[in-house]
Amino acid sequence: MSEILVLYYSRYGATRKMAEQIARGIEEIDGVQARIRTVAAVSTVCEAVDDEIPDEGAPYASLDDLRACDGLALGSPTRFGNMAAPLKYFIDSTSSLWLASELAGKPAALFTSTSSMHGGQETTLLSMMLPLLHHGMLLLGLPYSETDLLHTNAGGTPYGASHLAGTDSKNPLSKVEQRLCRALGRRLAETTAKLCN
Repeated sequence: MSEILVLYYSRYGATRKMAEQIARGIEEIDGVQARIRTVAAVSTVCEAVDDEIPDEGAPYASLDDLRACDGLALGSPTRFGNMAAPLKYFIDSTSSLWLASELAGKPAALFTSTSSMHGGQETTLLSMMLPLLHHGMLLLGLPYSETDLLHTNAGGTPYGASHLAGTDSKNPLSKVEQRLCRALGRRLAETTAKLCN
């Protein structure tokens, strides 16, 4: 059974809901399963010390989760057109995996949530691509054969799945956004299955 790590940071819950939809899409493909993990928040004054398991949501990721995965879906809310600091902090800890080329050749896909239509969805996805390219991962986007991309007035980009959360971060995922998340999960799972056989 191939395993795809769905790794995300979510402050208000929208990115977590996207992760769940992507995992649903992954598990629609025979022989592939999703493992959902999150990262802890970081402190502005000192390194935060959290319990090993968060109070709610997915368990915290470890380098072993990355090492063991056959594919990766990586998600973050948008922070000024960039990934959120907690996810960047975790990614910055992966040098040992980079030195051993442990992620090289594995497929990856990206997703993000932002409060405004022009809040930097695509630049956030691009910023998340950079460390994955350094790791030698194979990046997947959403092709326009997913016709929802042509008609969405909320989230959705060819660079990965996205969501328009609204200025209060309370917009639910639209039906189109849900379909695009699941489509991204399926595409990642299909590619992973082919590469693992």
